[in-house]
Amino acid sequence: MKYALATLAFALAAPTALAQSMEITKAEDRAGNIGGDETFTGTVYVAPVFPPNMNDVSAGEVTFMPGARSAWHTHPLGQQLIVTSGTGWVQERGKEKLVMQAGDVIWCPPGVEHWHGGTDKTSVTHFALQASKDGKAVVWGDKVTDEEFLD
Repeated sequence: MKYALATLAFALAAPTALAQSMEITKAEDRAGNIGGDETFTGTVYVAPVFPPNMNDVSAGEVTFMPGARSAWHTHPLGQQLIVTSGTGWVQERGKEKLVMQAGDVIWCPPGVEHWHGGTDKTSVTHFALQASKDGKAVVWGDKVTDEEFLD
């Protein structure tokens, strides 16, 4: 009986002993960088929000200044964009360019080639959430030309 009670006490305490603690990352500790010329046109600021610690999902906060945009790209498992401020453009290859504004949520399905960024006159900020497949969350393509951007 004594052994059974000790085993029961350990079993009840074990989940608590093995549980992880919450973690807070302060905004000032999430320093970002200016996006690289090979994947962006114009001034783009990319700040990590969280690394792929939850089912390989990561997020970044991206700010596009007027005229700035991503290159054409795809995501192997898709991408969710949550626009937090400003007005921008998003376009799927072969389709019309669409306006995105604060409060909008855009779903980019897996493998669908697209770009997003500010408009020619306005900046936009969004959170970009994407999951990795085989260690890759994005596949970059050609840069969006000025003609494609303004069309």
